Amino acid sequence: MSEKLKPKTLPGFMELLPNEQILFNKMKETIQKTYEQYGFLPLNTPIIEDAKILLAKAGGETEKQIYRFEKGENDLALRFDLTVPLSKYVTEYYDKLSFPFKRYQIGKVYRGEKPQRGRYREFYQCDIDIIGDGKLSILNDAELPSIIYATFKNLGFNDFTICINNRKILNGLFSSLQLKENSASILRVIDKIDKIGADKVKQELLEEIEDKKVEVIMQFLKIDGDNNKKIQDLENMGITDETFVEGLNELKTVVQFIKLFGVPEENLKIDLTIARGLDYYTGTVYETFLNKYRNLGSVCSGGRYDNLTEYYTDRKMPGVGISIGLTRLFFLLMDNKIISAENESISDALVISMSDEYEKVAEVATILRENGIKTQINIEDQKLAKKFKCADRLNVPYVIIIGEDEIKNNVVTLKNMVSGEQKTTTLEEVINIIKR
Repeated sequence: MSEKLKPKTLPGFMELLPNEQILFNKMKETIQKTYEQYGFLPLNTPIIEDAKILLAKAGGETEKQIYRFEKGENDLALRFDLTVPLSKYVTEYYDKLSFPFKRYQIGKVYRGEKPQRGRYREFYQCDIDIIGDGKLSILNDAELPSIIYATFKNLGFNDFTICINNRKILNGLFSSLQLKENSASILRVIDKIDKIGADKVKQELLEEIEDKKVEVIMQFLKIDGDNNKKIQDLENMGITDETFVEGLNELKTVVQFIKLFGVPEENLKIDLTIARGLDYYTGTVYETFLNKYRNLGSVCSGGRYDNLTEYYTDRKMPGVGISIGLTRLFFLLMDNKIISAENESISDALVISMSDEYEKVAEVATILRENGIKTQINIEDQKLAKKFKCADRLNVPYVIIIGEDEIKNNVVTLKNMVSGEQKTTTLEEVINIIKR
């Protein structure tokens, strides 16, 4: 007899138990419905693409992480994000799309990085982007935080902060200090301020920049207070660099319209330390944090980029977008016991048979389903206790029992699995009880 293989899931690939998958699907559906509420159109690009298309923009660590393989004469790769496929899509179907093009995509992406807790090689991203043809109004940058706000409210969160900044402000600051060449390395240091603190950031900056310039950068980073005060303090710095002024004006406009789009002030914060997407984002940037769990990192991020399709066409197509890493978010929320799948169930009722006359079970289950009640059946030759144990494991709130007496009297017995209460009554009343 051949030796049996031991079942084993590859590292970095998440598999869930059914109750966990139900909760995961509910979160995914909530995000999708919110995106659609704002008029974003669904898009589903292939998981496998021509490697040349996907690798046009890749480089460094990203290229090392791509799953690439050959099939016959074809050089193929698994998509590592949803943005590169979007850029291919809007270029290929440009003549058939209306601009600004607002799309959402929820799908799996693949990166061959070292798996860690909460970091996977296969994971879901939930993206929205607004793509312009030639230009794109800055007001689009103000609508996205309202979508972030609505999404996390719909997921059941209240205490979270959408942090916003503008890369032009940072770039203009560096330009005014003649530090443009050092901007990438300075931003990398600034990006660590939450982890290492302002003093250590200052020490690191002093290693490559003269004292006076570091003092201006630290003055900038220490700007505090509410959003209006921060904007006022930025204006009071007296920086006349064109890029800085443009970024500040954009930030003022975006903050003003975010309020008009319904985001409360307590959920929005100008954060001048956000320096994400060093080589990609060119204007507004976003990071979203759960206030009680800031150590989990950003749960939704994104920003404005100048030219989505530069590797495929000379046509200028600016955009702004956000992304939720759903697999990572789900894991972090579960791991920190912020959410629980313990009581999740797909079914409202389980119909069980206590006789050999299964026709009644089929009839009752069909009527329940026709009345919008999600129904399972159990017609196996098992003891009643085992069938109840099965219902408990499935977290089914109601069990409908059909035995010889029920068939004879044209009734059913309904058991509430939470309270333990049991009553024999008509199927019509059972439907009303479950629907209530």
